[in-house]
Amino acid sequence: MDLIGRPDGLLTPCPGGSVFNFTRAMARQGIGTLYLNPLSADRFGRQLAGALSADGVRLARPEPVPQPTALAVVALSEDGHPDYAFYRQGVADRAVTAAALTASCAAVPTLRMVCSGCLALAPEDAAVYLPWLAACRQAGQTVVVDANLRPSAMPDRAAYRRNVLAALALADVVKASDEDLGHLGIAGDTPLAQARGLLNDTGAQLMALTLGGQGACLLSRRGVWHACEAGPVDVVDTVGAGDCFLAGLLTALLLEEEKDAGLALHALADAPARRIVAHAVASASLCVMQQGCVPPSRGQVLARRRSHPCRIGFAPFTPGA
Repeated sequence: MDLIGRPDGLLTPCPGGSVFNFTRAMARQGIGTLYLNPLSADRFGRQLAGALSADGVRLARPEPVPQPTALAVVALSEDGHPDYAFYRQGVADRAVTAAALTASCAAVPTLRMVCSGCLALAPEDAAVYLPWLAACRQAGQTVVVDANLRPSAMPDRAAYRRNVLAALALADVVKASDEDLGHLGIAGDTPLAQARGLLNDTGAQLMALTLGGQGACLLSRRGVWHACEAGPVDVVDTVGAGDCFLAGLLTALLLEEEKDAGLALHALADAPARRIVAHAVASASLCVMQQGCVPPSRGQVLARRRSHPCRIGFAPFTPGA
């Protein structure tokens, strides 16, 4: 639960958390979605469960657990950028095991994609999430890792970076921001150079790089598509923007796979790549126009794409460069 600071010093509780926001965003875009982590029996846990169910999310653990709900105290800067302080020792969403996560996924034969990231990349949870991601990849599911880093919550930065890189090594699709790449210490003179280096080092097939107000890039082995809004966006705050961006990206990717069962991520053609990154940018733009994370529906995103088409450019990669 996000406790968002107000100018009067009080805190307003808002349902949040990166995976929670992302899961709701996927469901609102019409994608069948399974939420794997358990939720608390406390008031906040019941509120989170109700919000997920209202959006059509299926709970892998419908029965609540006694552990309390994790809390994040959120302070917003003048430009709406959030800063987080986390309270997550002995909390409900960490009451999981690799075996339980794997079993929940195995119980859904139509499962095509799994996604993790953010606080699940904490090194103390490596024994839970790394074996689970490896099992999902072995089972043939597309593995997505969001390198949504929270260094303020990780006292051992070196161990944190090592575990994040270990998770990214298991991914088919990686999402990161320019700030995330800086925290990881990836070599490169620019965020794009860092992103290309990370893509090559991890063996992922696609990588999404978010650049704040400068838009976003989608990288494959053949080149990079850069997309940005053609005009200014009225930003209220950026809470959940990355989560809605990733949901838009994966929604569009799944829709492209439905059109073309043989879609090769590593050799993505120009037209589907443009549709995918445009859908992701529109999803994020709609999020930042509202306070807190209010994920848009697929219809809203498609309407935004029609009324405010973003600018998209492509640059091929030179082999060996």
